[in-house]
Parts: sequence; structure tokens; C-alpha cells
Amino acid sequence: MTDRRAELAANLGRVEGRIASACAAAGRKREEVTLIVVTKTYPASDVRLLAGLGVRHVAENRDQDAAPKAAECADLPLTWHFVGQLQTNKVRSVVSYADVVHSVDRPRLVSALSAAAVRAGREPVCLIQVALDAGSGEAAGRGGAAPGAVPELGDAIAAAGGLRLGGVMTVAPLTGPYAGRQRDAFERLLEISSGLRARHPAANMVSAGMSTDLEDAIGAGATHVRVGTAVLGVRPGLR
Repeated sequence: MTDRRAELAANLGRVEGRIASACAAAGRKREEVTLIVVTKTYPASDVRLLAGLGVRHVAENRDQDAAPKAAECADLPLTWHFVGQLQTNKVRSVVSYADVVHSVDRPRLVSALSAAAVRAGREPVCLIQVALDAGSGEAAGRGGAAPGAVPELGDAIAAAGGLRLGGVMTVAPLTGPYAGRQRDAFERLLEISSGLRARHPAANMVSAGMSTDLEDAIGAGATHVRVGTAVLGVRPGLR
């Protein structure tokens, strides 16, 4: 365990250095960017080590892994983020532990989240996942709403009981006009974010960038970066 702690500490130090350098290059303060460590496929013991190293934001993408891990780590001062595609039949479970849901992409999901949050007495922050490879009015294969659907979804979340509209999220697209153009994709997300904030000024979160492209995301203005492999190492195969 001591060796694992040292490994995580060294990896965190390198990631922190990258974030600080990217912020400096963009003329931003380090505290403008929140690091979310994506702990999917890794055990609760790693979450505990990360918390001991000062990590306060962790993310999961599968409810069947996240729910027991969050329960086991309920005593830790952590903010839990859910970043995977979310089916309505998992909403009740996800709402029980997730403080932030990054993958809201359709009105039906907004309704389900609202009902579950009100029932549980919770108020999760919701981010609209934007698919920059989606055609007009269509959701992309990896999840996410087309850019044109963002205003309506934002209004729906803002009006829904039990939910708070936080902002927007994207994953750098593998296909379409932004494939291989991460910086341009993230700058497009910032434009979408600006439009959303014009309607809902408090929706100022911009979740973008992962281990391989966090510098591009920070340069474009991301407020939250989601980093897994660079902190935890190469992931074991999914079960």
C-alpha cells in the first residue's frame, strides 16, 4: 500500500504540474481549474489513498461500480461525479451518491433525475453533455446532445425540481469535423457555454479534457478536467 501511495503521489504531482503549466500558458490562475480524478475500474482503497493525498473530486462512469465504492468511502470528504452515459433505470441509484452528473443529454433523463432527486431530498448539479460529432437534432453514439439542443435542455434542468444547472461537458470527438482537433472542439464548447450562461448566468462549469488533452482544454477555458490514466496508471480490463 505504501508503494501504491507513492506511485499515486508521484502521478498526481506530474498532473498538477501539467495543470499549473497550462494555466500559466493561458494566463489563468491555477485555482480556476478543478481536477477530477476518474477512478473507474480502480478499488476503493485507491480512492482512500487519493483522498489522503488531497484529492477532493472523484468520478465514476458505471453505476454498478460507483454505488458500492461511494458507500464504502462515504466517510471521506469527497465530491462524487458521474461521467458515464446514464440510463433512466440507473437514475435512482446515481442520485443517491452523485453530487454532479456530467452526462445529461435528453429531456427524459432530466425528468427522471428530477423525480429521483426530489424523492431522495438531494440536489445534484447537472451538466449538459454536448456531442460535437452529432448531427442536427441527433444524439451521438458516445452520448451527448447536439449543440442546438443545449438551450432547451438548459431551460428544462433549470426549471426541474431537485436539480441545479451547472454548465456543459464534452469528450473530444473521434469523428466529425472536430476529430483530431481537440483545441477547436473545446473552444466550440466554450462558445456553447457562453450561450447557456447568457440564459442561466450561474451555469458556469465547463467540463472538458482528459489525460491526453487537458492542456488544450485548459487553454480553451475549461473549469474542470477529468483525469484517470495519468493519475492511476493504465487501467485493467473492464470486467
